[in-house]
Amino acid sequence: MDLSAVSLDTAPGAPGAWCGHCGGPTSEGQHDSCVRMRELEPQRYCTQCRRRMKVQVVPQGWTATCIAHGSVEHSTWT
Repeated sequence: MDLSAVSLDTAPGAPGAWCGHCGGPTSEGQHDSCVRMRELEPQRYCTQCRRRMKVQVVPQGWTATCIAHGSVEHSTWT
């Protein structure tokens, strides 16, 4: 699943005001390294509310859950 293709504005993987990797504001600074790191590891922050997400990693992929905005899943079997 391509996280940049999530179309729901309230989904934690959807583009928002916060970086899903470092938790910083997307309007400030460069997040090129964050984008590269997201290819290797799960999202850690909700892009909508900046909450730290609960992350579960298994051999088949990972799931990151925000208590306010739900879950984002990524499968390694694509």
